[in-house]
Amino acid sequence: MSPAIRTRTPREIRSVRRSRRHRCWGHLVAAALWPMHNANLGTLLRTCDAVGACLAAPPYRWVDEALARGNTLRSPACVHRVGDPPAWLAAERAAGAHILGVELADEAVRLADLPAARRRTVMVLGHEATGIPPEALDLLDGVVEIPMVGTGSSLNVAVAGSLVLYKLAGLL
Repeated sequence: MSPAIRTRTPREIRSVRRSRRHRCWGHLVAAALWPMHNANLGTLLRTCDAVGACLAAPPYRWVDEALARGNTLRSPACVHRVGDPPAWLAAERAAGAHILGVELADEAVRLADLPAARRRTVMVLGHEATGIPPEALDLLDGVVEIPMVGTGSSLNVAVAGSLVLYKLAGLL
């Protein structure tokens, strides 16, 4: 008796996916500008590829190494290097991008209530221990939070960023 659920073969999956990397569409950008753990960056980069987003990261040497080690994609991904995060966020905002932070705040929208992005959106992720720095909080247009019922205070950057990216991309 064959199983009731038939999974797709690797060949079938490849036939419906992009054969090469997407160019910078400029619609969604995951801004992991204050990374703490290098393993999370490669995971977040794979999510960016899955939803058609770009990754913005600081130009530290260890970030390059983390992206190279964690990136299991067959082709290069879209990565923007950001030297001065607050200045970059201010420039993005001035150019018309919606700047959305992932943070626990009184004004935060629940993830379930977050609409899909309708214009260029930069999703800002803070440091895993200290969050988004105060100088960057003033540059946010809005904040989204991921409700939790357990005892932890937050998810890691890769998991939180992935959940919000899928919601912003309209895939959840």
